[in-house]
Amino acid sequence: MMLFGLAIVAGLALLVWSADRFVLGASVTARYLGWSPLIIGMVVVGFGTSAPELTVSALAAWQGQSGLALGNAVGSNITNIALILGVTALISPIAVQSRVLRIELPVLVAVTLLTLGLLLDGVIDRKDALALLLVFAALIGWMLWQAGRTPEDPLADVVNQDLAQQQLPVGRAVFWLVVGLVVLVLSSRLLVWGAVSVATRLGVSDLVIGLTIVAIGTSLPELASSILAARRGEHDLALGNVLGSNLFNILAVLGLAGLIRPLQAEPVLLSRDAIVLVALTLALFLLGMGRRGKAGRINRWEGSLLLAVFVGYTLWLVVSA
Repeated sequence: MMLFGLAIVAGLALLVWSADRFVLGASVTARYLGWSPLIIGMVVVGFGTSAPELTVSALAAWQGQSGLALGNAVGSNITNIALILGVTALISPIAVQSRVLRIELPVLVAVTLLTLGLLLDGVIDRKDALALLLVFAALIGWMLWQAGRTPEDPLADVVNQDLAQQQLPVGRAVFWLVVGLVVLVLSSRLLVWGAVSVATRLGVSDLVIGLTIVAIGTSLPELASSILAARRGEHDLALGNVLGSNLFNILAVLGLAGLIRPLQAEPVLLSRDAIVLVALTLALFLLGMGRRGKAGRINRWEGSLLLAVFVGYTLWLVVSA
């Protein structure tokens, strides 16, 4: 058992390190390719921090661990909203200034409800997975078009400042991009092996392991980047990380995993976890959109409430397991 625990710890540590290197290399490489700061912030940083979820769920699906693949994606989105935004808001209230992010909020609600509808029959089959990936491709195209029409945006200013501090030559940026991707894949294999082994020894479903240990672990890059952004007062970047990650998890992570092998969902996923995810996503939409034309804002007491929901939900999972 100790060996499997060490595998989980080592796998998570390597995942976090490799995700950081991957995002750094990808961001700087994108800058050398002439991508705008707004596109880098929305696509590369927001989606790049979800690389651990993608590799873990894809590998779990390949090995026939549907519960782990689904639990990782759903649990990561719950963790992103309740834990990461809760902690971030406690550090510094999150004000939503970016018009682009206010557009992404209703889109996130729509794709979350779409995925819930696809799960009602208890499976994400290859047709469902292909539909999710097509929506993801269309969403990327639409976001790039929106970014081209919105050259001046607070999120772009924040990303531009961060990129200016990264003085990496293009060769080193590509090196970290490749190394980060390779270590991501290898550490994912180690993490999945350890998680499945622990679940088997403890008699716990791989769904619960995916919703807790794996989901929290693969969300650590988002947690680190959001806390850092909050301490700098970069509210749009903190929220952008979560929105981009959640969109990526719902569409690309589940889409790729379901395309590799159909994902069978346990009934409890619909009656418990999906309901929690939808409720948190709707709450984030209401908080982020604001009222009467004012910018949305997640203050400290709302952050405390989100954090309390996460603690209560996690205890619920542990007790039920």
